[in-house]
Amino acid sequence: MDTLETRELRYFMAVAEELHFGRAAERLGMAQPPLSRAIQQLERRLGVSLLERNRRGVSLTDAGEVLLHEGRAALDATTAAARRTQRAGGAQMSGGPRKRLVLAVKAGASHELLHKLLDAYAAEPDAVDIEVLPSGTCDQEGMLRDGRADVALMHAPFNSLAGFDSEELMTEGQIAVLPAGHRLAAQRALSLTDISDIPDLPLARWSRRGTYPPGPGPEIHDQTQLAQLIALGRTVAVFPDSARAWLWAEHTAVPLTDAPPVVTHIAWPAHSRSLALAGLIRTATRL
Repeated sequence: MDTLETRELRYFMAVAEELHFGRAAERLGMAQPPLSRAIQQLERRLGVSLLERNRRGVSLTDAGEVLLHEGRAALDATTAAARRTQRAGGAQMSGGPRKRLVLAVKAGASHELLHKLLDAYAAEPDAVDIEVLPSGTCDQEGMLRDGRADVALMHAPFNSLAGFDSEELMTEGQIAVLPAGHRLAAQRALSLTDISDIPDLPLARWSRRGTYPPGPGPEIHDQTQLAQLIALGRTVAVFPDSARAWLWAEHTAVPLTDAPPVVTHIAWPAHSRSLALAGLIRTATRL
């Protein structure tokens, strides 16, 4: 047996992520017994044990760990194929929307570069509509993998470029964004050590960490919440220098002397054959 059904993968992924048959069944909107039988049938077909079941609960075997990783990528690929096919076909339907590309960006990052890119591309004779899809966290990678986006502006070292084609567009330093009235806001420069241990101003803690350091400060869910908490003197955050474009009057940006540089890339699926996407990439690399 060398094929898997997407239904089987979704069942297994739910159990593997919840590590509990009851919660997985509730998540899938089904009863627990048929879910258990489906996983047992999958194990028999594959000829391997995917889960260890005992009184303490459920854990993954080595084979289960492999299927969790590979299955997630496979489901993302099928979802991406459906979404991109629908976008491509929409322009051909009677009365359907114009052909478009979805560009994922991190909210507030690379603002000047993004503005120049959109203006330059719109001037091209064969340009299509660009829908900009902002992300409050560094989720451009996920948007690109599951088809919510066709192309993304991604930032190393915060985003992983594994599995994508990409072109480097810009390199910049990093800044600490502090409340304007804080004592450190008057400094000409700071180090990462300076801002990692401020008793009255803890580093923000992102709800989806990615590569962000696990700060002790308030949990952050989006850019607007973070901006407000900084303005209120509740937290400090680290951003690429281009984030200055969205700062409020209540914020101050101070350069970080020892933070690694941030490299902005334009990234897209390696297998893409979109002529519209190729045109956008050409425009980006000319800037």
